[in-house]
Amino acid sequence: MTRYFRDYADLCFEVFGDRVKHWLTFSDPRAHAQAWHSYNDTWRSKQRGLVGISLNCDWGEPVDIDNPDDIEAAERYLQFCLGWFANPIYAGDYPQVMKDHIGTKSAQQGLEMSRLPTFSLQEKSYLKGTSDFLGLGHFTTRYITRRNHPSHQGPSYQNDRGLMELVDPNWPEMGSPWLYSVPWGLRRLLNFAQTQYGDPPIYVTESGAPQKLYCTQFCDEWRIQYLKGYINEMLKEPLLRHMHVASEIVVPTVCVLSILIAALLLTLLLRSQS
Repeated sequence: MTRYFRDYADLCFEVFGDRVKHWLTFSDPRAHAQAWHSYNDTWRSKQRGLVGISLNCDWGEPVDIDNPDDIEAAERYLQFCLGWFANPIYAGDYPQVMKDHIGTKSAQQGLEMSRLPTFSLQEKSYLKGTSDFLGLGHFTTRYITRRNHPSHQGPSYQNDRGLMELVDPNWPEMGSPWLYSVPWGLRRLLNFAQTQYGDPPIYVTESGAPQKLYCTQFCDEWRIQYLKGYINEMLKEPLLRHMHVASEIVVPTVCVLSILIAALLLTLLLRSQS
C-alpha cells in the first residue's frame, strides 16, 4: 500500500505541483515518508513546495498538577496520541513510553515480543525529518489520571495506555457527546508540539464544532464562541511567530461570520424601521 500511495502522490505532484505549494500527505497517517521522499528527490527543486502531515490530538491535562503520577499519565496520553506518529517523523522512532508500556503489556499477555513494531536503523533514518511543517487537528481537552487496566482484558489501545479520561462538567457542550469547548487546551497542545519537535512551522489544519440543534433562524452563537476562543488562544504571543491557521479553516470561518453579522445588522435595521 505504501508504494501505491507513493505512486498516487507522484501523480498529484506532477499534475498539480506547478500551482500547489503546500501538501498534506494525510489527515491522520499512512505511508507518509515515501511520499515526502519522492517529492524531496524528484519535485522539490522544480516546484519549490513543502510537504507535511496533519495529525489530530486532543490536549491531556493532569487531574492534579501537583501529582507526579497524573503528570506522567497526561504526558503518556499525548505520546500515545500525537507522539505515536509525530515522534517517528521528528525523532526516527516511537516514543519511549509507548515502547515501554506496550512491551510490558505484551510480556504480561504471554507474547515473546512486543506488539509494537521495531524500526530498523535504516527505517529510522528514512523516517526522521520527513516533514517540512506539522499540521495539527485539535477539537477538545480531557483531564487525565492513571488507571491500571488488567492485562487479561486482552490487547487494546486503551489497555496499553493505562489511562482514565475525565471532563469538567462546567465545560460548554458542543453538540457531540465527546466535544467540549476548552480553548486553552489548543494553546497548550501547540506549546507541547513546538517544544517537543524542535519548533517546526505549525498549521492548525482541523478544528470546529458540529451543528448543535436544528434552527430555522440564526442560532449559531455557540460555534462563534468556540471558534473565537480557539483562534484567540492560537494568536497569543509567543506562539504567533510560527503558528498558522490553514486557509481552508480561516477563510470560510471569516466569510461565514461576516455574512452572519451583516444579516443580523440588516434584520435589526428592518425591525427598527418597521
